[in-house]
Amino acid sequence: MFAPTKIWRHWHRRINQNQRRYATASAIAATALPALVQARGHRVAHINEIPVVVDDGIEKFTKTKDAVRLLKQLGVYTDVQKSAASRKIRSGQGKMRNRRHVQRRGPLIVFNKDEGIHKAFRNLPGVNLVRVDGLNLLQLAPGSHLGRLCVWSQSAFKRLDAIFGSHRVPSVEKSGYSLPRSSVTIPDLARLLKSNEIQSVIRPRIARPKKAAAAHNPLTNIAALTKLNPYAATFKRLRTLASTKADQKNAAAPAAKQATSAAPAKGSAAIAEISSEEAKARKIRGEAAFLGAASAFMGTVTKKANSK
Repeated sequence: MFAPTKIWRHWHRRINQNQRRYATASAIAATALPALVQARGHRVAHINEIPVVVDDGIEKFTKTKDAVRLLKQLGVYTDVQKSAASRKIRSGQGKMRNRRHVQRRGPLIVFNKDEGIHKAFRNLPGVNLVRVDGLNLLQLAPGSHLGRLCVWSQSAFKRLDAIFGSHRVPSVEKSGYSLPRSSVTIPDLARLLKSNEIQSVIRPRIARPKKAAAAHNPLTNIAALTKLNPYAATFKRLRTLASTKADQKNAAAPAAKQATSAAPAKGSAAIAEISSEEAKARKIRGEAAFLGAASAFMGTVTKKANSK
């Protein structure tokens, strides 16, 4: 829920105390992993070892120049410069609501006793200070990203066992609290499962049974028909081509017929005239033949009568 911004809005969520302690302990453990620290964006190329633990004399620093000299010797000052270079004006309406600038987080200084250390480091851009007994996720994992670059004083680092205890020894400062034991001690499960110790005792892999091929009807499936008769595909293609040519010829026939019927009228008249003259000639020739045959018949009859 993003609105309304009223006092009765449910601003917070209750989390069990044991879960909060476990999350803080996990965030502290993440500060000791160079991969997570570098992945969060910190400059760790010039740091010899992570976590960075220094003598308790750091807690007595009162001058900023002493703090800068120490950070340069440790190789942490490049991360401070990165944080200073990232300062810019916030985008959006927040710049008008007393939060004008945004800046990346730099290293976190963890101390046990404040004997002037706060004055020495408070003016460095991106640097935060916190007592070891006041550690929380807001400093250890800003933006919910694990791996904050931390600089510990020696007494603060030793006090972690008294605050959180261990898997075997309960906490001294938190009544009845012990760190929960991890279910898996090696997080690299792929390497663990492929190890010789495990592979030597597990059973062989069960082969997956092969499924029978589905039967297809060759009369309706061209692929099945081609397996039986390789010429079937060629025959089908030739038949398709022949059918296409026949369709094209049938489509062109009406056009040819229309072109023939649309011949000039003058030619039709000439043809009609020639036909009538030929008919007259045939009639004359027929009449002549009939008259010739009739005269021949009459001559034959006359001869027979005279002979009697």
